[in-house]
Amino acid sequence: MTQDLNPYRPPTAEVEMAPVAAESRPLAGKGRRFLTLLIDQVGYYAFSFVLGIVLALAGAGQAIQGMNKLQEILFGAVALSVYYLFFESLWGRTPGKLVMGTRVVDMRGGPPSFRDLVKRTLARLVPFEAFTFFGVRGFHDRISDTQVVYLR
Repeated sequence: MTQDLNPYRPPTAEVEMAPVAAESRPLAGKGRRFLTLLIDQVGYYAFSFVLGIVLALAGAGQAIQGMNKLQEILFGAVALSVYYLFFESLWGRTPGKLVMGTRVVDMRGGPPSFRDLVKRTLARLVPFEAFTFFGVRGFHDRISDTQVVYLR
């Protein structure tokens, strides 16, 4: 029996995932984004704490305790960057976005490129960047041409 005549063969239709149009999903509101920020701050602190413990167990305990202020700021910036890039590049969502039902998309509604996510993450390192959400779009959204949409 050939595959063409086999009535039990699986269907051969090609499935293609098209990006969801940005207009079809509402943008996440300021309250939802603020709660997402709070949840992600807790996640970032937990991640930094675990990273510090792992580094201390690996023998870098003296170096961690002897950090000056600049080294502490750089450690925090690297930990923050790793936290956001890891989650947003793999799933388009951080734990805060997962809990709040939101996702990062590009302006067409598709997944953002890694380059866009790097720009988005680096923009978060600007002091007082979180206060830019009192306007229409936050700085890290504008600089990376991304937006956060509500999924539920």
